[in-house]
Amino acid sequence: MSIRQPSASLAVSIPWLHKVQRGQTIAIAVLGALLGLIGLIFPEATLLTIVIIFGSYLVASGLFRIVSAVIADNYQPAMRWMSAVMGLFIVVAGVLVLANPFDSYVVLGIFIGVGWIIEGLVDLVAGIRGAIHPRWFGYLSGIISIAAGVVMFVLPFTTIPLLVRIGSIFLIIVSLTTLLMLPRRPKVA
Repeated sequence: MSIRQPSASLAVSIPWLHKVQRGQTIAIAVLGALLGLIGLIFPEATLLTIVIIFGSYLVASGLFRIVSAVIADNYQPAMRWMSAVMGLFIVVAGVLVLANPFDSYVVLGIFIGVGWIIEGLVDLVAGIRGAIHPRWFGYLSGIISIAAGVVMFVLPFTTIPLLVRIGSIFLIIVSLTTLLMLPRRPKVA
C-alpha cells in the first residue's frame, strides 16, 4: 500500500476568500480595540456586564443540569439526584450573583487571589525540586504569583477594576498589532 503525497492541484487559491478573511481580521481587530477602549473608559460598567453574563451563565447551567437529571436515561438514580441538587445550587448561586453583582465581583477577586497564591506555591515547589529550568524562573514566578494573589485577596474591590483596565489595555495592544501585522492586499493583475 502506498501513501499518496498531496498534489499541488489541491492547493486552490480562492481570491474572494482571502478578501473575506482579511475583512474578518480587520473587523475583529477593530471590535477588539473598541471593546478595549470601552473597558478602559468604563471599567466598572464593563465589570458589571461581565458579572451579569456570568450570573446568567450560572442560571442557565444549573437549569441544564436539572433538566438533564430529569431526562437522562443513562444516569443511575443517585447520580440523577446529585445532578439535580447540584443544578439547584448552581441556579441559586446565579440568582445571588444577579441579585447583588457588586458583592459578587469581590468574591470573584478573592477566588482569583486564592488561585494565584496556590499557583505561586506550586511554582516555588517546582523551582525547589528542579522541575523548572532554570530554577530561578520558578522562584520568580512563584513570588510574583503569591504577591499578586495576596494583593487580590486583601484588596479585591480595588484590584478587580484594575485588572479590567489592564486587560483592556492588552486588548487594545493586541488588536492594533493584529492590524499592523495584516498581510498586504495581493496586487490585482
